[in-house]
Amino acid sequence: MTDQHPSAPARAQSGTSGVQHVTERHEDNFTVVGNHLAQHPDLSLTAIGLAVHIQSLPAGTPIGIKALTVKFQEGEIRIAAALRELETHGYLTRARERLQSGRVVTRTVSYNKPRTTILEHRPASPPPRTESPALKPHRTAADLLTGLRAADSRLLLSERDVHRLAPQVSAWLERGVPATAVERTLTSGLPHDPIKHPAAFLAHRLTTLLPPPLPAVPAHAESALRPDPFQTCDGCERAFRAPHPGSCRDCRKAA
Repeated sequence: MTDQHPSAPARAQSGTSGVQHVTERHEDNFTVVGNHLAQHPDLSLTAIGLAVHIQSLPAGTPIGIKALTVKFQEGEIRIAAALRELETHGYLTRARERLQSGRVVTRTVSYNKPRTTILEHRPASPPPRTESPALKPHRTAADLLTGLRAADSRLLLSERDVHRLAPQVSAWLERGVPATAVERTLTSGLPHDPIKHPAAFLAHRLTTLLPPPLPAVPAHAESALRPDPFQTCDGCERAFRAPHPGSCRDCRKAA
């Protein structure tokens, strides 16, 4: 129900032209819908009705185009268009997410108030800090060196030693060596005798065992080996590989 008459008794208005309301109070099994949706000037009736239906569903109910087409008679094209309207006006978000199995699914979130309204009333947060590419390997290298003492307490480094050795570790990372491989190189085969100068010991290993850079891969060979990214079909929401977003082969044929 809309929030136009939240507590009016059941009665019909008389003596006026236009619509007349018989309003009864719902005690259970009802959905509160704002007039900003029910009287939205830019949404189609299909989109308004679909938004009301989606807001009335329990969490976890499938609302893909295929599932909605089974329920209603509008067809895939009109339902897909209505969903895009709701996305445009902030009542719906759909985001693609890749599961660990490699399957791509669509996560849908419904908003009973337009998303833009929610963002406007949210306290402003400071912009996220951006980290330069050069600083990111340095931070990874520093974290790796600091954590060596967990593998062997003799590899305890001072903060000064960490910052001094970090560029050498970054050189390994920039040559394509995973951080786990760098850590394994620095902590395996340690001597049984006490390590009096762990910083000098690690610096020696980082220098003498530094691997050569990987050979450059020709640009045409790299692009030939890389498959097209997954896209979500604008019509049926099915995942397919293509260089750009759009419709899958079946939807293009149907169109």
